[in-house]
Amino acid sequence: MAKMSLKDLDLKGKTVLVRADFNVPQDADLKITDDTRIRATLPTIKYILQSGAKKLVLMSHLGRPDGKVVEKYSLRPVAARLQELIGEPVRFVNDCVGDSVKKEIDGAKERVVLLENLRFHPEEEANDAGFARQLASLADVYINDAFGTAHRAHASTEGVTHYLKAAAGFLLDKEIRYLGNAVQNPGRPFMVILGGAKVSDKIGVIENLLPECDAILIGGGMAYTFLKAKGKEIGNSKLEKDKLDLAKSILEKAGSLNKEILLPVDNVVVDNIDANAAAEISGEDVPAGKIAVDIGPKTILLFEDKLKSAKTIVWNGPLGIFEMDAFSAGTLEVAKFISTLKATTIIGGGDTAAAVAKFKLEDKMTHISTGGGASLEFLEGKSLPGIAALSEK
Repeated sequence: MAKMSLKDLDLKGKTVLVRADFNVPQDADLKITDDTRIRATLPTIKYILQSGAKKLVLMSHLGRPDGKVVEKYSLRPVAARLQELIGEPVRFVNDCVGDSVKKEIDGAKERVVLLENLRFHPEEEANDAGFARQLASLADVYINDAFGTAHRAHASTEGVTHYLKAAAGFLLDKEIRYLGNAVQNPGRPFMVILGGAKVSDKIGVIENLLPECDAILIGGGMAYTFLKAKGKEIGNSKLEKDKLDLAKSILEKAGSLNKEILLPVDNVVVDNIDANAAAEISGEDVPAGKIAVDIGPKTILLFEDKLKSAKTIVWNGPLGIFEMDAFSAGTLEVAKFISTLKATTIIGGGDTAAAVAKFKLEDKMTHISTGGGASLEFLEGKSLPGIAALSEK
């Protein structure tokens, strides 16, 4: 069923409760080092304020305080940054539930209120009904704009929807649209690029998308379990021994479905993983004692040749140790190449989004997901509690 979105609601005179994802990185002095997640929800915030809402109450988590008050995980710095970004005062409330919180919201002259970290209360992650009811009591309507936590059934994502009409904010709506279309109605050819360290992290995505896509291109640490399954030598490269049989069965299934799985045909290899390690190029087989840390130049060309005709590309997981410049060429070159294509390019969150940001290519991709784990589960075909719980149109 189609889920209700922000524009389906009449917000005039209403107090609107918004679950945002303000889980932003900070330095030792608690200064925000990357405000991407705050900026990502600005269209939703601005729309609500322009729609004549009486008050906007924002809630989020930050870090892993494990149900205790931990000062370094306070959302106070987020309130200050948000105030700068929206150009109007933001009232910060030093808790998120209780009579005093309700009174402070009701009495605040400011239109925008940010509550303290939800995860200072263990009831948030436990999806406690009483806690969810207290959150719901703060407002007239609920908006979820936190895709990064949509795969968790927490009080602020699932529980609160039992007490308020619930709709998707613009950011969450965009995630549903792009990831949903990629899985259910992609433009073809539809190519999937998978990387990262472990096969085990991507099993669900492979099994769900293999029948739907035209080809899967595999790099990163996970490629070497597949190469080993094909009988190739992988030296000391990353190997999940307990996933070898699974890798073989995936390769066999791809063959039976007449789908292509492309693996590295050459590799950047080193003696030890160190940014200054002397690197060399090996062929498909990695020499004994060597560790593969990136796809090689022939593989880059192979991948680009396969991708050039794509109409939809979904990418989850870097193709090498991109954090070290010496081993980032595979991820960089493929990212640069797909940024030039007339294709819908969808970048999974987490490390893939971080890589694209490092290479300053964000503006050249169609959609960069704000949720690492959530985008993975969505691509696995799983129902995400934070989306499933939204009101239907």
